[in-house]
Amino acid sequence: MAFGKSRAKIYAEQETGVTFAHVAGQDEAKEELREIIEFLQQPEKFRRLGGKLPRGVLLVGPPGTGKTLLAKAVAGEAQVPFFSISGSDFVELFVGVGASRVRDLFAQAQSKAPCIVFIDELDALGKARGLGGVMGGHDEREQTLNQLLVEMDGFDTEKGVVILGATNRPEILDPALLRPGRFDRQVLVDRPDRRGREAILQVHVQHVTLAPDVDIHVLAQRTPGFVGADLANVVNEAALLAARRNKSGVAMCDFEEAIDRVIAGLEKRNRLINPKERERVAIHETGHALVAALTSGADKVHKISIVPRGIGALGYTQQLPTEERYLMTREELLGKIDVLFGGRAAEQLLCGDISTGAHDDLRRATEIARAMVLEYGMGDTLGPATFPRQHHPMLQGPPASGRPDGTREYSEATAQALDGEIKQILTERMSHVRALLAEHRAVLGHIADMLLEKEVLEREEFEQLLSEAIPDAAEALLESTVS
Repeated sequence: MAFGKSRAKIYAEQETGVTFAHVAGQDEAKEELREIIEFLQQPEKFRRLGGKLPRGVLLVGPPGTGKTLLAKAVAGEAQVPFFSISGSDFVELFVGVGASRVRDLFAQAQSKAPCIVFIDELDALGKARGLGGVMGGHDEREQTLNQLLVEMDGFDTEKGVVILGATNRPEILDPALLRPGRFDRQVLVDRPDRRGREAILQVHVQHVTLAPDVDIHVLAQRTPGFVGADLANVVNEAALLAARRNKSGVAMCDFEEAIDRVIAGLEKRNRLINPKERERVAIHETGHALVAALTSGADKVHKISIVPRGIGALGYTQQLPTEERYLMTREELLGKIDVLFGGRAAEQLLCGDISTGAHDDLRRATEIARAMVLEYGMGDTLGPATFPRQHHPMLQGPPASGRPDGTREYSEATAQALDGEIKQILTERMSHVRALLAEHRAVLGHIADMLLEKEVLEREEFEQLLSEAIPDAAEALLESTVS
């Protein structure tokens, strides 16, 4: 008869072993959650003024940013019992079991109050009703969600029970879950900025023996877009690489290689590539790098490589931003398209033909152009209007057109005009890139030959080659570095 009992793992006051000292790079989220801790520890401080404890707090953010870690840290700081359960643990084949588990969980929580109940992956349980299946919904999941709504609305906040939820897909949650009185607060646990990444790296390297040449500040600059889980993986990979080479400490070169592994995959130096393909790959990657160096506002080239990595990457050009950016201008977006087209244009110029190597570049360039016209209001057809592409709530993929039900929000004539404008942007940028590379054809060939010889060109080597061939480009690179 234990079938309907809650499967939550219960941690006593000292058992989580996690405090805010273990969480770095999420200062704003920690400040939001400190009030919950203070309320659990000193409820009278707030009740004397008529304040009520929030019923629920929803942690929202991309995967790997530390939502589960933050929830454990809240319990560790508050020194209260911690109930941990995943949203999928409630849903069973038999109707009524999930609802029974919800009732049992809240009954246990009330008996252990003050305490924290943490429901991870809330979207598995709290998906909007009516979207659970092709035939009109999953009765068991909907009954479980209904029971959760009832329990959250009915339990006594005076006892000090706080519900923490975590999800990376808040857009599919049922609106009834997000109303005030249930999940009162939504705390964003976002990707860390450079300072946040530096703090996270400092936490993870505490138990690693570092060589004297390791610079955490440079590593944080080299990892834009990485979340906490990615950074932990980088530190672990670097330590494993250093141990494999019988080193006494983890050096900067180990971290560099670990970052390349996380970004592009494992090296495949034994992969047999015929000389003609290898030459084409070198020309392709040099085209990306040269266009990036000659385009104002483009990110700096950090490394060019023709060493095969991962499943299908025959080479890659790595660019790093000089600063944290949250907005992009129209000129900068066009510059991104130019850099993506650089590889294909270089192949066409020096090889006389094009290959399938630019497949991913073309896809990304088309996405940018489409977003400029449809979403950012940077086109002439729609002007200052936007038709963002939404995801289909049932299939979790992009629909054929603007609305979730597949219908268009604009006429066929407008659709044809939009397609024409997107094509025009891409055609103009390709023509511009071809002309730019044709003007510097000798430089393109020279750098491609050097890349073919060395296999990897670091930033300093690339800029040295560029300064010898194009002094003006070298001065522009120096100015962008200083600024």
